[in-house]
Amino acid sequence: MRPIGNADELERRRFRAVELIKQGEPRKLVARILGVSCGALSRWCMKDRRGNLAAKPHLGHPCRLSDQDFKQLKELLAKGATAHGWPNNLWTTGRVAQVIRNYFGVEYHPGHISRILRQNLNWTCQKPEHHHQDRDDAAIQKWVRKVFPRILEATAARKAHLTFLDEAGFMLEPIVRRTYAPRGKTPVHRIANPHGRISVIGAITISPSRESIRLLYGLLGDNLNFRGPTVVHFLRTLRSKVSGPMTVIWDRIPIHHCEDLDKYLAEMKDIVVEPFPQYAPELNPADGIWRYIKFGRLANYTPRDLGLLRETIIKELNRLRRRADLLKSFVRFTKLPIEF
Repeated sequence: MRPIGNADELERRRFRAVELIKQGEPRKLVARILGVSCGALSRWCMKDRRGNLAAKPHLGHPCRLSDQDFKQLKELLAKGATAHGWPNNLWTTGRVAQVIRNYFGVEYHPGHISRILRQNLNWTCQKPEHHHQDRDDAAIQKWVRKVFPRILEATAARKAHLTFLDEAGFMLEPIVRRTYAPRGKTPVHRIANPHGRISVIGAITISPSRESIRLLYGLLGDNLNFRGPTVVHFLRTLRSKVSGPMTVIWDRIPIHHCEDLDKYLAEMKDIVVEPFPQYAPELNPADGIWRYIKFGRLANYTPRDLGLLRETIIKELNRLRRRADLLKSFVRFTKLPIEF
């Protein structure tokens, strides 16, 4: 049976063994150190005298697809599964095997397809992101390149705090993530009320000098949603805790454009509001608050009631308030040009 290791590793071991024996080391000691038999050492010494000690590479079965075939396959798969007749954009090893069979006339077992995707196409298995169908990627990139730098410049000129604000809801029905369990025993979540929810608002504020970053938050009563008046209440609280003017950046949802808010902002001249481009939540560092807590800390969490859920949310938010490193990582995740 061929030993484990590539040709170079096997060759190095053979030459090292022969070198040690030539230096007068006992064969049993060399065999024990290298993990081989004394018989193998004898064969290697004989091969060395004949000049054929080098290990022979294991060529294996030749690949049935050429480099040009792999390039074409990559282009075919990049079109998406729907372009090949499937109703959804889901690439499985079975579907890729069918594309290879249809276009190249080559049969591959689905188990081998995963190696082809990794080694020849540099593909990995990934979970798709959800984007709104009306999302304008060109407009979003333009906002990042041109609009946001102007916002930063104006904020710095006012010596204002840069504030990113967002709302979210926490449900009694948990975010489900895969978890290890005994084979054949699927874990079960017992949910008290799948529709029970707590609405939370959070803001990440960055000081004008970029020396400090803070998290401030607020929670509503059980099963309530944020409206204009409750957003105004949070802005008042935020204003009382932040010393100095603010530039608030948030998304374009309807509750951010209502009579109560317009009236409050007209009175508070030191608060400037700027909107994110539509359907671009990945640009908002405050979205990282919910991503970290929901999908990281509280995935598969099933509290018995809203009271316990509220206590847990507050505990997690207070914990996050003490982690400036995590808050900064939420900012870096957006790739916005903000330096600390």
